[in-house]
Amino acid sequence: MSNSNTGRNPYRVIRIGTTMAALGLAVSAYAAGDPVKIGVIGEESAVAGASITKAAQLAADEINAHGGVDGRPIQIIAYDDHSSASDGVRAFQRAATQDKVVAVIGSYISEVALAMEPWSARLKMPFITPGAASNDISKQVHDDYDHYKYTFHGWMTSAFIAQSICDFSHDVLVGQFKMKTTVVMSEDAAWTKPLDERFLECLPKAGLKVLDHIRFNPDTTDFTPIYNQIESKHPDTITTGISHVGVQPTVQWHDQQVPIPLAGQSSQATTTSFWKDTNGATEGVITASAAAPGVAITPKTVPFVDAYTKQFGVSPAYCGFTSYDLVYILADAIRRNKGATDPDKMVDALEKTDYIGTIGRWQFYGRNDPFTHALKYGPGYITGIDLQWQDGKQVAIWPKALANGTVKFPSFIKLQQASAN
Repeated sequence: MSNSNTGRNPYRVIRIGTTMAALGLAVSAYAAGDPVKIGVIGEESAVAGASITKAAQLAADEINAHGGVDGRPIQIIAYDDHSSASDGVRAFQRAATQDKVVAVIGSYISEVALAMEPWSARLKMPFITPGAASNDISKQVHDDYDHYKYTFHGWMTSAFIAQSICDFSHDVLVGQFKMKTTVVMSEDAAWTKPLDERFLECLPKAGLKVLDHIRFNPDTTDFTPIYNQIESKHPDTITTGISHVGVQPTVQWHDQQVPIPLAGQSSQATTTSFWKDTNGATEGVITASAAAPGVAITPKTVPFVDAYTKQFGVSPAYCGFTSYDLVYILADAIRRNKGATDPDKMVDALEKTDYIGTIGRWQFYGRNDPFTHALKYGPGYITGIDLQWQDGKQVAIWPKALANGTVKFPSFIKLQQASAN
């Protein structure tokens, strides 16, 4: 969802409740050093984007509970960009020039992140996006490294997301359910252009012939004509690329009993609040994500999910996992710099990142790679998982080594091919 709410104050700083009092921490404990200020720009009214600031604050509380960064507390200064690029830029400018942060973590929306990226270059402010996916974010760093080197891409690029979904499709939809055809259905947005390009390339290689490619306006409210068009093609599955939207296409898919599985990327479905948002219509939806409740990608995954869920009542969205990890990564970079927060030294330290977080091993691609400063993708690094909504819960179904359940489609899904092996 991308309501801009531009009438609201774009400079309003979000006040997030912390666990500091519960941890019994005394302010005087940090008298030896000034706070390390990190700006965090999120989308508080968006289903997925609301996780960014909450997860960052949770990470800061944990770090501070263990002495901060060499005795200095981390202070999260959070902003709501209202899913607006202009509000995001104003928040970024305030963070850098007025609030004097040492780095900015910001946005799950590619259009917002791309608008802030030039300001990272102009203000020499280290900037990491925890959820935006457009390939152009890292491409700009590659094409003009000297100016854009301050930007890092803290989630999989669109191309890697598509490849991960193709790998899942090959192993599960084709391998287990003998599916042969699909229709690509994506919202028209910056992140889906490279996503769809890779879909059209890798889905056939995975064993799924693409019968149609539909891009729709994110403001679409009636998906009936789209589903009618898809049904007329008789595909075995629908491969989705949706993030700004989620509730309406999911509810209408369920209420209209569209007899074709939804599988692909549905960013809003990566948090457990989506079950309530859709009144259970998300039953059976499959989406790629960073992690899932109860799945120990690393020893840090489950404790983070449990702590986040206990504090906020829902699981983190995919960008909550990355935002949480990124606060730790920034703290680690400052420690390795012996407390220095000079922008160029921060860039140098971030380029040397080798960190085990909640979603796997974090490293960034180097200067000479086409995806400069993007998150490394592949075995041994970050690959993501696929989960399916079953009986109100998120169940990991891929990769096999991390799965804690198997695919179960709703009764209205009519599989065209043989049943699963």
